[in-house]
Amino acid sequence: MPVTPPPDLRFRIAAKSDCDAILRALQELAASLGVPERLRSTREGLERHGFGERPEFEVMLAEDAGGFAGMCLYFPFFSTWVGEPGIYVQDLYVDAARRGAGIGERLLREVARRGLGNGYTHLRLTVDDGNAGGAKFYHRLGFEKSPDEYVHKLAGDGFLRFCLPPGHNEQ
Repeated sequence: MPVTPPPDLRFRIAAKSDCDAILRALQELAASLGVPERLRSTREGLERHGFGERPEFEVMLAEDAGGFAGMCLYFPFFSTWVGEPGIYVQDLYVDAARRGAGIGERLLREVARRGLGNGYTHLRLTVDDGNAGGAKFYHRLGFEKSPDEYVHKLAGDGFLRFCLPPGHNEQ
């Protein structure tokens, strides 16, 4: 049986005043993945980096008569291998009480259409290790697992040390 999104579902780009709702969604997402302690985002950080002088991301919100239904946080990137700009989906979240109604798919489609209108040619995302349901969801939508890529990161103190000039001795 096909899922039916709420008939009053609407989408809009988030504003600075939505940062509390965005942060709550991120906290719930981290908790649902069993890693609430890994989330470092704050309302102030979201405001500064998403709605400041140089926005680093956008958030597409889904709302219905009951209010906040979900969100997709994303940003542009350029793929040299594809030779075109794309959209990187960082976080997709649907309110727990509204899951199974097609809201996540609709959010991704809204983001994709917005990107297409701005000249972007593809979507990219990662699925958290152990999130089999998420991987299945994306596969159902046509996303393919990249067989030749692995995510690597350099963060925190390691990133700061890496930024030092070669040969710099830490004391």
